[in-house]
Amino acid sequence: MIMPVMKKLQPISEIYNFPLLMLFGKYKLPIIVLIIVSAVVISSQVDITIESKPSWISIIPPLVAITLALLTRDTLVSLFIGIWVGVSLLNGNIIRGLTGFLDTYLVDAISNRGHASILLFTLGFGGIIGVISTNGGMRGIVNAVARFAKSRRRGQLATAIMGLLIFFDDYANSLLVGNMMRPFTDKLKISREKLSYLVDSTAAPIASLAVISTWSIFQMSLLEGPYQQYGVVESPYITFLRSIPYSYYCLFTIIFIFINIYSKREYGPMLSAERRACETGEVLRPGATPLTDVSQIDEAQASKTATHWSNAMIPILLVILLTFAGLYFTGLHALTDGMSKSIRNIIGGADSYAALLWASYITGFSAIILSLAKRILTLKEAIDAWMGGMKSMVTACAVLVLAWSLGKVCADIKTAEFLVSVSAGFITPQILPAITFITAAAISFSTGTSWATMSILIPIVMPMAVQLLGGEPNVVVASPVFTSTFASVLSGSVLGDHCSPLSDTTILSSTASSADHIDHVRTQLPYALTVGIIALVVGYLIIGFGGNWLITVILGIGIIAILFPLFGKLVKP
Repeated sequence: MIMPVMKKLQPISEIYNFPLLMLFGKYKLPIIVLIIVSAVVISSQVDITIESKPSWISIIPPLVAITLALLTRDTLVSLFIGIWVGVSLLNGNIIRGLTGFLDTYLVDAISNRGHASILLFTLGFGGIIGVISTNGGMRGIVNAVARFAKSRRRGQLATAIMGLLIFFDDYANSLLVGNMMRPFTDKLKISREKLSYLVDSTAAPIASLAVISTWSIFQMSLLEGPYQQYGVVESPYITFLRSIPYSYYCLFTIIFIFINIYSKREYGPMLSAERRACETGEVLRPGATPLTDVSQIDEAQASKTATHWSNAMIPILLVILLTFAGLYFTGLHALTDGMSKSIRNIIGGADSYAALLWASYITGFSAIILSLAKRILTLKEAIDAWMGGMKSMVTACAVLVLAWSLGKVCADIKTAEFLVSVSAGFITPQILPAITFITAAAISFSTGTSWATMSILIPIVMPMAVQLLGGEPNVVVASPVFTSTFASVLSGSVLGDHCSPLSDTTILSSTASSADHIDHVRTQLPYALTVGIIALVVGYLIIGFGGNWLITVILGIGIIAILFPLFGKLVKP
């Protein structure tokens, strides 16, 4: 009974290839049990109320979940235990911790309007993929693209460019790019780990940098409160535009991707994954458990001959157009008397959840009608394909619900407040951007949500920046230190989001790419940390001490350019 479990739990040394940790390989199961028992014992002895001052105990739930996820590679079980421990800490009783998780946190996660919309959108999008795969349109796209991108480099380049083009929303970006490119990258023997990395690393970064997107509107809106508090007359939108050059992590991530693709070199766990795919044709690690079960979709696709690429491209373009239309009309409807009909006001008032929901289901029905009109599928085949696509997303939806539940536990137990309090006592104007970047990354990593991290930090850090810098607030907000501090919150949140197995966007990237979620996290983590360190040292530290922006960007690009020849190894097809 124990042997299959031991076989499933990979040694810690295989996760990050740290030689010292090889000593713990055969003791991994007792260590995991010890972590669980210790956390539960602590939770039964400590009583924390929501009003109490946050302490180190508040980091236990996310720490348990993340540690177990990396050790066991079982995301669902790890999240469940992390939530159970957290709710037990809040209630001081492990039985009430279990019941509270089931009847409060789990129910709240599902009943939240935004969460329910994302779940329905994910299921609906799975239905679209099921139909356009079964009608042969996806194979048609693969055949069409294959004429132009016949190498692994060009296949990765096409994936990255597609990720940059769909800039308006990270959820739509991940699900569109991952699902559309997966059959194509599989054919080119590009590992699912690399595909999910390309998808994840072009979703949030480009959405965060875009002049108009659901992210940019949200980010600038967080400045309204601090600006009113200090009587700042500058538009938050102008501040956001000025912050784009200082969003070092997002900028350097995109540059890192293209240099990585051009060099054909990899390092760390990604090197092993890419060599496996090239040498054996196995795009998934043996024993991997993808978040999306695409077996039914692949079987249906294999049973149909390739049809014209438009049978898939028309629904995909329709999703994009309907999303834009939904954002426009819901935003227009939200305008009050006296408000100008500017793009900023319209997108700022838009209901992105409704827009995505409408787009996914209308497109799904349209794909069915298209398949019927062209006599490619019968009504029963089309409905079965749509339902099969939805079924493939069930595991991903379960992981999303648990991740949201853990996020709520972290909010109640004040994980973010503790991390902020740790860093607040020794901040000077010179190190403010760097410390803010690290804090934002730590909170986002622990809680698995970048938007909540921004919501917590910007109302705290921006007034702190005004006070530390001194002088007239309207002058202070135009300074490089203030602007880079604001950008460091945004970039740090994306970094933590990329590193965390609890992140919903990371989960959706694994889902869309049909990758093993923990394999995606562990292969992406070294790359994300590399870019994060460059952004911290070359970017925020130098800017804080009066450095020139152009020099920081040139230095960052130069370091990335020499990184792969120095540490990377060629992956030969």
